[in-house]
Amino acid sequence: MSEPVFHHVVGAPDPVAPFSHAVEQDGWVFVTGQMPFSGTANDSPYPDGIEAQTHQVFANLRRVLEGVGLGLEHVLQARVYLRHFDDDYAAMNAAYASHFAPGRLPARTCIGVSGLARGARVEIDFVARRPG
Repeated sequence: MSEPVFHHVVGAPDPVAPFSHAVEQDGWVFVTGQMPFSGTANDSPYPDGIEAQTHQVFANLRRVLEGVGLGLEHVLQARVYLRHFDDDYAAMNAAYASHFAPGRLPARTCIGVSGLARGARVEIDFVARRPG
């Protein structure tokens, strides 16, 4: 078993707490949940609405994945956290699905939560795997 690698990705949003953007071991890459920050500062504004926030979360997740040499095609599992589950579930799903190739959707759990950092409506994390 290899030693874990703790990734802090330049160009990805600054962490809102003490964590790495991703941690990798033996080809598995665990990507910390990303918020819908529109810039790299963790006090950047969020876009309005669940669709725009979901798309921004994906942009931030892609930055982390690209920073470790991966892409969405390497994602095997996702967890979605929604602050307004009943109101946002359908619209988030439509935005979410638009980021993956047809027939290549990762396994997923979607959880309703009572709060997210800085009042975000959505947060998503990933588990990815290096090919080979």
